Amino acid sequence: MSRHVAIVTDSTAYLPARTMERHGITAVPLTVVLGDRALEEGTEFSTRSLAQALQKRRPVTTSRPGPEVFAATYRRAAEAGAAGIVSLHLSAELSGTYDAAVVAAREAPVPVRVVDTGMIAMALGFCALAAAEAAEAGGTVDDAVTAAEKRAAGTAAYFYVDTLDYLRRGGRIGAAQALLGSALAVKPLLQLAGGRIEPLEKVRTASKAIARLEEIAAERAGGAEVDIAVHHLTAPERASALADRLKVRVPGLTELHVSEVGAVIGAHTGPGLLGVVVSARRGGGGTAPGPYG
Repeated sequence: MSRHVAIVTDSTAYLPARTMERHGITAVPLTVVLGDRALEEGTEFSTRSLAQALQKRRPVTTSRPGPEVFAATYRRAAEAGAAGIVSLHLSAELSGTYDAAVVAAREAPVPVRVVDTGMIAMALGFCALAAAEAAEAGGTVDDAVTAAEKRAAGTAAYFYVDTLDYLRRGGRIGAAQALLGSALAVKPLLQLAGGRIEPLEKVRTASKAIARLEEIAAERAGGAEVDIAVHHLTAPERASALADRLKVRVPGLTELHVSEVGAVIGAHTGPGLLGVVVSARRGGGGTAPGPYG
C-alpha cells in the first residue's frame, strides 16, 4: 500500500488473492457465525463446511466487521504511506459493513472516502479494481471514487438459486418475498437492483432457469467490452459450463472470472447458487431486463 491512494474493500468482493496483491487492494473480512463459533470469512471457514451446516439446518449467521477493524486497516495504510484512502463496500441494504467503515473513517489519520457501491460479490470486486487502476494511474481520491461509481453504473448481477429458503431465513430476500408462495413450483432468477435482491423471473425447471440466466447475461453484455464473473456455491461443473458458453456468446468479453462465493453470501443463498456479474469497461453495456411482475 505504498501508493498515494490506498484502496480498501471487504471480503464479499471475492477478488482473487493474486489480483488484490497486484493492485494493492486490502479486503476487510466479514464474520460467519456457526453455532457459537465466530470465524473470519476467507480464512477459517470452508464452503464445504458451510454447505454441510446449511443442509443440516444448523444455524449460520453473518456479521459485519467492527469499526475497530476498519480503524486498524486505515491506520496501517497511512503508516505505509497512503495520503488518502477509498473504502468500497457491499450494499448498505444488505449489511452494516458500510456504516462500520463510516464510523472508523471519522478518526482515521488520513482522509477516507467510504463508498456504498450498492454491489456485492465481483460486482463489488470490479468497482474496487476500477478504483485501484485509477489510483495506480496517479489519480486522486476523487478520481478513484469516480472510477468506481462509473464501473458500478455499468455493472449488473443476476442469480439463480435452488431455493429461496436460505434468503428468507437470513432476512435478505427483499421484494423476492413475493415469489415464496410459488417457490415449490418455480426456480427463481434474482437480480441486484437498488442495492437489494429483487425478483427477476420465474422459470419452471433448473435447466431452463440456467439457460435463461445465460441469455440474460449475454443480452446485458450486448456488443460492449465487458468483464464477466461467474459465481457458484458447490456447483463447479455448472459454473464452468456456463462460463464456457458465455465465452462463445459474448463477443466483447475481455476478462472472465469463475469462482466459488465465500461463506457470507453462501449462508444466505445456499448450495446450488449460480450467479453472473456483467461489468462494462466503458459506459453501459447492453439493455438489462426489467424485473419480473
